[in-house]
Amino acid sequence: MAPWLLVGLGNPGPTYAHHRHNVGYLVVDELARRAAVRFSRAIGLRAETAQTRITPAGIGAVGAPAEQVVLLKSRTFMNETGLAVGKALAYYKTTPARLLVVHDELDLDFGQLRLKLGGGDNGHNGLKSIRASIGSGDFYRARFGIGRPPGRQQPADFVLTPFPSAQAEDLGVEVARCADAVEVLLNEGLDVAQNRFNS
Repeated sequence: MAPWLLVGLGNPGPTYAHHRHNVGYLVVDELARRAAVRFSRAIGLRAETAQTRITPAGIGAVGAPAEQVVLLKSRTFMNETGLAVGKALAYYKTTPARLLVVHDELDLDFGQLRLKLGGGDNGHNGLKSIRASIGSGDFYRARFGIGRPPGRQQPADFVLTPFPSAQAEDLGVEVARCADAVEVLLNEGLDVAQNRFNS
């Protein structure tokens, strides 16, 4: 069976590492940590990837049945993420039906998580780029709530700021919960994962 491609959205480089826009990177980093695998530059893909497997015992676990999993962080900026995702789908011979994208979501409060299949891009430049590149929006999404900007701050500026200290304390917990949700979706399907994690 074709592998799962798990894409965490974000911007590369230390300048952006702790921004709200980079929660997708944080979640796939957590999945790589659980699987005890390291990201490395994927030549020609404009991305860093890590390969592992998932079984009913979890990501990186041994035993059967198992499915192959590719974790991916684009080395492009957010608005060109689709270039890396399109290349990766072709390289790993998989399809949008086996694609799951983890991204920040302005329309959900911090601490809220929504799993879904398909839909629009809701103004998210990473999703917009992926849809344009692969010609479809029919892929899984894990939407990680970051909330709306306060006052008159523009969303484009808000997503490129760090989480405030009050939220930073809980960030690790929420990242781990999103990683749990991804594992359940892959192992038990969307309906089970939605019932357990959608808030």
